[in-house]
Amino acid sequence: MPLGTLDRDPPPFFRQGPSALSKLAVCSALALLLMVADARFKVMQPLRVALAAVLYPVQWLALQPVELAGRMGNYFSTLATAETAQEEARRKLSVQSQRANQVEQLELENQRLRKLLDLSQRLTTDFRAAQVIYEAADPYTRKVIIDKGLMHRMVVGSPVLDEAGVIGQITNVYPLVSEVTLITDRDHAIPVLNVRTGARGVAFGDTSTHADALELRYMAANADVAVGDLLTTSGVDGVYPPGLPVARVEKVERKVDAVFARIYCVPLGLVSGAEHVIVLDPLGDKVPARPAPEAPMPAAKSRGARP
Repeated sequence: MPLGTLDRDPPPFFRQGPSALSKLAVCSALALLLMVADARFKVMQPLRVALAAVLYPVQWLALQPVELAGRMGNYFSTLATAETAQEEARRKLSVQSQRANQVEQLELENQRLRKLLDLSQRLTTDFRAAQVIYEAADPYTRKVIIDKGLMHRMVVGSPVLDEAGVIGQITNVYPLVSEVTLITDRDHAIPVLNVRTGARGVAFGDTSTHADALELRYMAANADVAVGDLLTTSGVDGVYPPGLPVARVEKVERKVDAVFARIYCVPLGLVSGAEHVIVLDPLGDKVPARPAPEAPMPAAKSRGARP
């Protein structure tokens, strides 16, 4: 057999060298020494930094799936939280808006009630407070229903006004409610007085050309009436007390070939949206009766007449 083919290594039984226990002891001692040296003298710090720099890309790539999953979870969680917060904010905003509208309406109603109270303190006639509950169903008339009737001693002909002025007159009375014909009704007329000039006139409801307006009719074409003139009740009809605000002149039309001027007025009272009103007692019973006509004087006897 050729010598080159022979295994020249001694068999394992005859091998010589340190035992496994010796290697373990040496390695353990070396590791302990390195740990102590690194803890006290930081001898492994440069190697650690170098290894960290070399392994950082690998570590970064390994952490990307974990970070991506965490970011996606945070995104969806934050999105759900944001949607919930947005919905809650919208709900609160809606509630606050409704409360703001209610506060604004209450403030406006409070102002009207204060003005109505101030007006009632200036009145010299008896009155009762009432509230408009709804409008009449007839679309061709301008009427409202108030919550006072026969049981509250309401009578036909009582003037009705709000904090700004006259708005109408009671025309029908029922046990629990009453019907008020507004001054803008086409069949309603109210005697008025021009405060600036002292001229009297009659204002009629005008629904043909203006929705909520009055027309001062039968005024001469050259009558002294100007835009902005204040019209109040004259009191000559025995229904409305004198001096109550009624309307203000808005437009005056004068034509050369016309005998009368066309005078349009805007009511001062809130005829289309009044809620709280005052009902005055009619003045019919308080107006003094007309004096009785005097008896005719007997004819004087002529001279020379026989007895």
